[in-house]
Amino acid sequence: MNHVALGATNISFFPLVFGTLPLGPLQAGLSPTEGGRLIRHALERGVTMIDTATLYGTYPHVREGIAGWRNDVTIVTKTHANDGPTARADVEMGLRELGCERLDIVHIHGARVADPFSDRAEVLAELLRMKEEGKIGHVGLSSHFISAIRKAADHPEIEVIHPLINRTGMGILDGSSAEMADAIAACAKAGKGVYAMKALAGGNLISEARASLAYVRGLEGVHGVAIGMLSEAEVEANVALFSGNAPEDKVWRKLESRRRKLRIMENFCKGCGACVETCGSGALSIVNGKAVLDEAACILCGYCGASCPEFIIRVV
Repeated sequence: MNHVALGATNISFFPLVFGTLPLGPLQAGLSPTEGGRLIRHALERGVTMIDTATLYGTYPHVREGIAGWRNDVTIVTKTHANDGPTARADVEMGLRELGCERLDIVHIHGARVADPFSDRAEVLAELLRMKEEGKIGHVGLSSHFISAIRKAADHPEIEVIHPLINRTGMGILDGSSAEMADAIAACAKAGKGVYAMKALAGGNLISEARASLAYVRGLEGVHGVAIGMLSEAEVEANVALFSGNAPEDKVWRKLESRRRKLRIMENFCKGCGACVETCGSGALSIVNGKAVLDEAACILCGYCGASCPEFIIRVV
């Protein structure tokens, strides 16, 4: 399997990253056993990096997948914390629930934070302290903002970035895909490791998956791409694609025919607006006392589901 260096870090990885968001309660709701089996299948096929987050609720799935695994695996997680103590608690939870002594990469994540170096300065300081303590290998930044990624290029303490980028620019909050691509290239030139998210716009670009992945993989400075996978067939197809093998057209046509959507169970919606506040894409609003979705703006991240006190929103 072809491995690449993740910027100036000491991490070498297969450029297909297993994104665990779809496994958990925000989306497919697989059990830890089911999700762990899928993660293990990916590891056995050569995937070496797993992307998760406190918010995803997938630590049990990851722990199942890596249990007894003797080969290299890089664990990446994210904290959505607004302050230092919460960030520390998130990291401690990850260490505990994953059964690890150290997390390889921990990202500051604020999809709606244009300047994390000001608004999340306390979080960054806490993560750097935990790095000194040996609990974190590398500190990173995960963002949907071009401005945040641009700023990261000038911050040597940020070693890895996880930017939102796709052909259409869907989900980017302050500009175009071309502008985000320029920011990514600048970060890579500054020695940052780069692995992209939302190359398929949360599933909106599934019908053009191969072309969409080729676009992101071909951008200057992109070392890898995180993809959510929910079946062995998806794992096999993506591993083949990222290995440089000729993709099986019949298999890919079937995968590209799938459709996903955000489901809101309107009858149970109380119109509290928590989902509207959480949505970084402006895809939700309250109309006549109910949450209403603008499908054209939704990137199917599922974060709104985590904020809903009635648990009535899910990506399906």
